[in-house]
Amino acid sequence: MDIKSLKLSELETLATDIRERILSVVSTNGGHLSSNLGVVELSIAMHYVFNPPNDPFIFDVSHQSYTHKLLSGRWNEFDSLRKFGGISGYTKPSESKYDYFVAGHSSTSISLAVGAAKAIRLKNENRLPVAVIGDGALSAGMAYEALNELGDKKYPCVIILNDNEMSISKPIGAMSKYLSQMMAGPFYQKFKNKINQLLQHVPDSAAYMAKRLEEGIRLITPGMFFEELGLEYIGPVNGHNIKDLISAFNVAKSMQKPVIVHVQTIKGKGYEIAEGPKEKWHGVSPFNPQNGMALQKSNQKSATEIFSSLLLELASKYDNVVGVTAAMPSGTGIGALIEKFPDRFWDTAIAEQHAVTSMAAMAKEGFKPYIAIYSTFMQRAYDQVIHDCAILNLPVVLCMDRAGIVGEDGETHQGAFDISFLNTVPNFTLVAPRDELMFKEIMEFSYSFNSPLAIRYPRGNFGFCDEFEPVKIKLGKAQILSQGSDDIAFIGYGNAVAKAYKVANCLDINPTIIDLIFIKPLDKELLLNLAKEHKKWYIFSDSAKRGGVGEILSGFLQDNDIKDVSVVSFEYPDNFITHGNISKVENSLNIDVDSIVRYFKQI
Repeated sequence: MDIKSLKLSELETLATDIRERILSVVSTNGGHLSSNLGVVELSIAMHYVFNPPNDPFIFDVSHQSYTHKLLSGRWNEFDSLRKFGGISGYTKPSESKYDYFVAGHSSTSISLAVGAAKAIRLKNENRLPVAVIGDGALSAGMAYEALNELGDKKYPCVIILNDNEMSISKPIGAMSKYLSQMMAGPFYQKFKNKINQLLQHVPDSAAYMAKRLEEGIRLITPGMFFEELGLEYIGPVNGHNIKDLISAFNVAKSMQKPVIVHVQTIKGKGYEIAEGPKEKWHGVSPFNPQNGMALQKSNQKSATEIFSSLLLELASKYDNVVGVTAAMPSGTGIGALIEKFPDRFWDTAIAEQHAVTSMAAMAKEGFKPYIAIYSTFMQRAYDQVIHDCAILNLPVVLCMDRAGIVGEDGETHQGAFDISFLNTVPNFTLVAPRDELMFKEIMEFSYSFNSPLAIRYPRGNFGFCDEFEPVKIKLGKAQILSQGSDDIAFIGYGNAVAKAYKVANCLDINPTIIDLIFIKPLDKELLLNLAKEHKKWYIFSDSAKRGGVGEILSGFLQDNDIKDVSVVSFEYPDNFITHGNISKVENSLNIDVDSIVRYFKQI
């Protein structure tokens, strides 16, 4: 959509139309609502002033890129947002040339902008990287690493700071508001440049006084931090005033320097129910836009709810239980504990590395830390898991929600790799519950366990609903759920045990069904006995095949010189997994129950 010829009134009408389109589709498909409603005018002004795709648009996390998608040729496709085979809820270069980079994790945008700016300079091209980063993403250290280099090297780029909760700076009084508006305009920037040129030719005493005057102004304006880093600063700018945004972006574009444009927006703007800092409207399932009520509600407790209640029981019983999450208090269930025990449970914001290391120190001090971070985000703290937890063999507990296919969020969010990357780490124990009763046993075991422990569990509900009585958890001990008469064994781990059981019930075979419970350490005695009678092992686990449960068990057989047992794994193939409804995604990978049943009927 070419908007550069539109009048201001037409741009404002366009903003209304885009909001209606976003609300209509997200209320039907689910997705990120409030963050996208808050950046409608900002995105319109970006497309009006800059020249994508020549100027790379780099959206941090990119969950706020819906308006960008609508303005870059995907208006008609937008109904397929987050659906299997449809457009992604995040930027995706394979989807459009207007999407510069894949993004789904926080705080990468400024680093990408710096890298793009370096390349543009080396190629001597007339292009300008434009990054959009939320104020929350500035809680991650990677953003400051990039700002540090940018302030030193001065590569031309524009960093749009989307301040949607006024957590970076709150205007104080009329003078601050006036000065902020003044600094966002072209007059101030030209005046500042003229003064800097003049100061090169005046006595030191005059230069000193002028410099102190400038510093005094900056002390009562929000840009001091960024200018101390060597970056130009413009703002704050009203993020819902298209005219002001266009003016500020034009100034930034003309400066040919690294510029921070501080834009203040309201999350959920235009949909009153979602306006403001309301976490529940950040990411939503389908809902009725008239009243904001969810369209589908499950009567079964989610794994997250189960974890939250079990941890609350432990924390109420033991004073040394502490915990942390990284910007996901409600998503991980830690919010309830922060509310009840504010001195023992914390949200570190988007700082997974800091969260893990801080809990390592608490473990050394005698506390029992529970670190609740999604599987996909635990990847961000891999060094800290090894360096700060495992080497000292500290009794931290990694509680990894969203393990397995998470559905509509796609490649960047699938919890596929935690088994593969944690199994290689010495001192770590890996365990997974199949249902609520087993989860309770594992949580009780976790408290007294004196080494690093990683628990994985799914998004949404467990596949089982307490069909089998759990065993008392013993380190490295599995459970036989069903003793079969055939030479076939179905070996499951975690939530996928239910899939093994469902497949068995659809076939005219009688396999032995095993719940491993632990993947590290393995139940050596049980597996050696299993190998004597069952020569065909079929593996069920919601994880990547490379380095996953099947390969771990194959390695076990090799280590024990067992050559007459075959292993077939129904884990994820060696590809990044696309977005869409979980059942449709599993079907496309031939690992859903129906596909696996067909596999057995064909052999």
